[in-house]
Amino acid sequence: MKIRPAVPDDVSAVRACAEEAYAPYIVTIGRKPAPMIADFETQIGAGQVHVAEDETGSLLGFIVFFPMADHMFLENVAVVLAAAGRGIGKALISHCEAKARSLGLSTICLYTNEKMTANLRIYPRLGYTESGRRTEDGFNRVYFKKTII
Repeated sequence: MKIRPAVPDDVSAVRACAEEAYAPYIVTIGRKPAPMIADFETQIGAGQVHVAEDETGSLLGFIVFFPMADHMFLENVAVVLAAAGRGIGKALISHCEAKARSLGLSTICLYTNEKMTANLRIYPRLGYTESGRRTEDGFNRVYFKKTII
């Protein structure tokens, strides 16, 4: 597996991955989760998206992150269903953490929807602690953070 910055040619594969990964939550949340309607073209152009691909160049997953003031904000991570359970998501998050360290940032912040209960179990296992809950843009979000230095 290789992780690299996304390029404009990756937009359709990234969008398809997001659609596949987040579609199961539409009924639970009552509408499309925010990552399904993200502006991937702009995010890729800004260098905020990185993709994981296999040896043939097929997309396995992606992550969206960018520095903010005093921390790295991890906005989105998704893995294609065919690659689920193979550590792709964990590798992408580790990549984000390494990029944060390289910029001298000591904290990663993120949020997930409160109805994405699997995420509420996964992030603590990766060392993230819950730092708050609030409703934004009509979504009930659970915030997490991790100190990495």
